[in-house]
Amino acid sequence: MLADTKKRVDSRGMTKIWELFKRYPLVAATLVVGLAGLIMWLTGNQEYIRIVFTIYATLIAIQQGKEMIEDMFRGVFGLDILAVVAIGATLAVGEHIAAWIIVLMVTGGEALEDYAAARAQRDLTQLLAKTPQVALRVRGESIEQITVEEVCIGDLLLVRPGEIVPVDGILEEDAAAVDEASLTGESIPVEKARGDGLLSGSVNGQTAFHMRSTTSAAESQFQQIAALVTQAQEEKAPMVRLADRYAVPFTVFSLVVAGIAWAVSGDSTRFAEVLVLATPCPLLIAAPVAFIGGMSRSAKNGIIVKSGTVLEQLGNAKTVVFDKTGTLTVGMPTIVSVNTKN
Repeated sequence: MLADTKKRVDSRGMTKIWELFKRYPLVAATLVVGLAGLIMWLTGNQEYIRIVFTIYATLIAIQQGKEMIEDMFRGVFGLDILAVVAIGATLAVGEHIAAWIIVLMVTGGEALEDYAAARAQRDLTQLLAKTPQVALRVRGESIEQITVEEVCIGDLLLVRPGEIVPVDGILEEDAAAVDEASLTGESIPVEKARGDGLLSGSVNGQTAFHMRSTTSAAESQFQQIAALVTQAQEEKAPMVRLADRYAVPFTVFSLVVAGIAWAVSGDSTRFAEVLVLATPCPLLIAAPVAFIGGMSRSAKNGIIVKSGTVLEQLGNAKTVVFDKTGTLTVGMPTIVSVNTKN
């Protein structure tokens, strides 16, 4: 039985790796080329390593260069310019292994950023899936199902047990109980009386009730939260903007230093070595992945981060004040003990 379980785990692991390889073919191809080079080195066929690495690195440099030129025509100048130049320089001086390493950093970096962005998008999709989509509007004796975008201010709506309140409004019943945990962190259902406000995104309890809408869908609480998260995913933090802003000066500075090293030493290899050291692959991916991953994990745990700027500023926070215990606790109270008097 243990052997069968291990086989299933190994099979799932291999399947996941295969799916990742299919999703990121350039990373897979780079690793395969590297493995082929290792095999050729072990079998004493070192002369073929240079040929294989050079051809592959040249193809990647052409592909990356094409994308770089397209970005430049759109007015976008990034740090990937230096990476492409570094690949070309290492190939020009015959440092084919160094060229392969740069290719691995570039393709691997792009894959990591895409993977992090995909995970963040998945968490965002899960959040947006909770956004109310339909509402039940009461017209006289009839009830019609409409989209939340069709709800008008003043409409009488029916919310059945377990359904999400579609838009902000006021209660038209004597009493009701709604779960506002996803909005306020309140762990216990909130009791409502006639005329009390209801927030979109809260979940009705066990009794159906009527409500009167006071806002449109776009202006309701939960939709604004979802829009805020979407905006935060698209906005660049100051650190990321800083890297983009100084991409061209950094590239020019690196080329000048590399040229000086070549001129002083008289060895063209020094030019390529400086560019390899200056290739900013970690800078290309570190900040975006960190911010995307941070906002993704926050959204997954019910914490809405307004933007990458806010997330970056949290690093300087010295004191954090929370307004209620439900914000920090699990939010599922349980009975610990029952004490009775004789």
